[in-house]
Amino acid sequence: MGEVKCPECGSKQLRLKDRRLRHPRHEDWGLRQTYLELETKKWHCKDCGRFFWQRFPGILARMRASEPFRQAVCQKHFDGISRSRLGRRERISPATIERWFGVWLRQKAGERISVQCPQILGIDEHFFTRKLGYATTFCDLRNHKIYDVVPGRSEASLESYLARLEGKDRVEMICMDLAAGYRALARKHFPQARIVADRFHVIRTVNHHFLGCWKEIDPVGAKNRGLLSLMRRHRQNLKPEQYERLSEYLRRYPALESIYRFKQRLCSLLLEKHHNQKKCHQLAARFLRYVADLKACQLHHLVTLGNTLDSWKDEIACMWRFTRNNGITEGFHTKMEVLQRQAYGFRNFNNYRLRVKVLCS
Repeated sequence: MGEVKCPECGSKQLRLKDRRLRHPRHEDWGLRQTYLELETKKWHCKDCGRFFWQRFPGILARMRASEPFRQAVCQKHFDGISRSRLGRRERISPATIERWFGVWLRQKAGERISVQCPQILGIDEHFFTRKLGYATTFCDLRNHKIYDVVPGRSEASLESYLARLEGKDRVEMICMDLAAGYRALARKHFPQARIVADRFHVIRTVNHHFLGCWKEIDPVGAKNRGLLSLMRRHRQNLKPEQYERLSEYLRRYPALESIYRFKQRLCSLLLEKHHNQKKCHQLAARFLRYVADLKACQLHHLVTLGNTLDSWKDEIACMWRFTRNNGITEGFHTKMEVLQRQAYGFRNFNNYRLRVKVLCS
């Protein structure tokens, strides 16, 4: 075991006081439970006067199990075996498994998470619990991993976290949906970063206001699920028979037909991506004409859509130059939902945050 030293002062001037046998739990050998039989000695340091028991590598102080066994139990619990079933199998209490698992998660999270902010950051919200409400996800879009999860989604709840965040000057690009609160925080705490609107949320906003306008023109037809599915799709995704059916319906409502054609032209413009600066200037000119037409319209939903697109025109223009989006963040949100269902919900946000960091890194 090597030379014994005092853990307090490192002295070798020791006096043997007592000895005993220890039987710590070790990794299973096949289907057999394994225990180690170790003879440990009690020593007295002549320099500092401290009494201590001899320690062994692989067994932490005041632990009745070796580190390999603790790691194996934590890995089984992480893979989905419940604490009660695992406790009955290994003959340890569920509370002990939870305590070991918390230490294991903190260790794994410390190994995988970087202190510096990522260069390309994705910000989005997701629902946590009814009591705590929503939480904000900060995603590293370049390395495809979760950077951090913070409770709350308002400016007041995120202000303190972003104020003490390190390495904010490294952030070059931020991708987000059309949330004014997130944009205000990004402009304040990441002044050098370029904000890019998420294309999926922009097109969804356009479809939302278009469907609201359709309900005002034809409330009965807007309830037809078949027509609703056709109205939401892009024109290039319609089959010939589907396009013929939709055209037949739109011919009965000339005003709705003109609005639908305009929506298709606007969506095709928003789907453009990865262009050079000269091409982006041309697309921006078309986009501003469309926004002016929307704001000059007499329909409430279209005027609201025009005001929204006008306030986000700079971030939308960045979509054509850069291809970053929040699809990676949305995919991690699906993993988080699966994690919450497997755990039957979380009451402690810190435990949830640790699991997300380990699972999504």
